[in-house]
Amino acid sequence: MLQTEKALVVLVLCIMLGTTAAFAADSTIWHVKKTNDFVVTGDPNSAAWENAEWLVLPRRDGGPVNYRTGIKIMYSDSGIYCLYHCEDRKITATLTEDFADLYNEDVVEAFFWTDEKNTIYFEYELSPLNFELPILVPNFNGKFYGWRPWHYEGNRRTRHAVSIQKKDGGVVSWTAEFFIPFKLLHPLTGVPPRKGTRWRANFYRIDYDQGPAEWSWRPTQTNFHEYKKFGVIVFD
Repeated sequence: MLQTEKALVVLVLCIMLGTTAAFAADSTIWHVKKTNDFVVTGDPNSAAWENAEWLVLPRRDGGPVNYRTGIKIMYSDSGIYCLYHCEDRKITATLTEDFADLYNEDVVEAFFWTDEKNTIYFEYELSPLNFELPILVPNFNGKFYGWRPWHYEGNRRTRHAVSIQKKDGGVVSWTAEFFIPFKLLHPLTGVPPRKGTRWRANFYRIDYDQGPAEWSWRPTQTNFHEYKKFGVIVFD
């Protein structure tokens, strides 16, 4: 592909996600920039995200729909921020409570494995209706289950917001933004991260427009909990 053709492809993708930021190349290692704390609004064009690059999540197994999904990540002294932008034509979401089985409907997910010496990681899910599922997952040789946070309040509580974008009366995309405080992740080791800290992680989306379609940063085979296949994020 010629350089001009490559530039055109990047420009088209940026327009789709409503931003002029560049896209990061897909890799097993992702460098995460540091930021000051900011208000979570669910706005995909928020100025707070201007210095972060979009990463396009690949669709898994060819799926029934070919929507684009982009994600940005940053971190501060107090926690980690994630922003997903999901092309969509139909919002499939009916669950209206936190800690429900959100993965059975449209959802985005983030997994953070802070220390490879212990197979315990944090999973976060957020639906288009702005309901969340934050859990700690002990995983022992493929046997895993989620545990809910205790004293989930104050500076241990996440912040999250969702917006749905429409055009001519129809849905064209939805955006999910959330902040995970490092205090919520205690007493996991590797928390809080410092410059140069490496975590294993993976990022996903599920859509149910025409049956389940899935996207993931790093490919897994059987389920999203194959932690040995997670990528690496490095805190810059």
